[in-house]
Amino acid sequence: MSGALAVRDLSVRYETAQGAVHALRHVDIEASPGEVVGIVGESGCGKSTLVTALANLLPANARADGAILYDGVDLAGLDARRQRMLRGDEIALIGQDPMTAFNPVLTIGDQLVDFQHHRRDLGRAEKRARIVAMLGRVGISDAERRMKSYPHELSGGMRQRVAIAAALLTDPGLLIADEPTTALDVTMEAQIIHLLRELRRDYNGIVIVVSHHLGVIAELCDRVYVMYAGEVVEGGDVDAIFHGARHPYTRALLACDPAGFPDRLERLPTIPGSLPSLTVPPTGCVYAPRCERAFAPCGLAEPRPVPLSGSHMARCHAVSA
Repeated sequence: MSGALAVRDLSVRYETAQGAVHALRHVDIEASPGEVVGIVGESGCGKSTLVTALANLLPANARADGAILYDGVDLAGLDARRQRMLRGDEIALIGQDPMTAFNPVLTIGDQLVDFQHHRRDLGRAEKRARIVAMLGRVGISDAERRMKSYPHELSGGMRQRVAIAAALLTDPGLLIADEPTTALDVTMEAQIIHLLRELRRDYNGIVIVVSHHLGVIAELCDRVYVMYAGEVVEGGDVDAIFHGARHPYTRALLACDPAGFPDRLERLPTIPGSLPSLTVPPTGCVYAPRCERAFAPCGLAEPRPVPLSGSHMARCHAVSA
């Protein structure tokens, strides 16, 4: 069922004792097979809620509206059994923390065999042969011996490589990498980025990379969506976002990237102000209270997406003025 992904007008709220938290509001994204799409934004912008919704793993207190179309099928309309079949078959998730990704009392080999439970056409020996080949593909030497290891016997970088191998063993049409380098040091981060860049040459499915690290997004992605306070405020191909950003928030985010400063600074730049409350989102543009370009319409009406060049768009009154 590998095909295109289209998220249309997706809104997600969490019902809590303190009231509804509007984690996502009217989100639209799309991706095609063979494309790597980045989701970027500061903590609390809704990135993890979006990928949780894509994987049909929202908690019980979540309420979702809108559509998530994968190969033309609305995932939200599927029954629980069909959703479970999709996860690990068509949709795979690489999580943030490789330290807790595996069962500590089972060997890596046994767990990777179990991850192929849907491949009933393969015997156990064939599944183990696929594991050896995949571990070698993600850069783990002496794969036969490593299959006998327990998770605690592997470094963080090796566990993240095994997590990537586990996801690829399921032959997913949609691979979601949620902050895949967050728990790693700089050296391991560079190795995982290099690995993902190598793998994309052979993988023809959709890859969604979620990160607050702009360098990771720039290295890996074809298309980028910038999120702020539960909304997509700008989207377009990677060159348009990194070299021709139009939304004030995107520009401010790029201006704070330490990689953009050739010299040492006494104090890193920040974006003044703070994120708005998601329990009572502000009227009009969510970024207006922090925006240097805000003017009268920004506090009155929610901005609509403004088409720019190609697939580039921005939600901003100043852009359309």
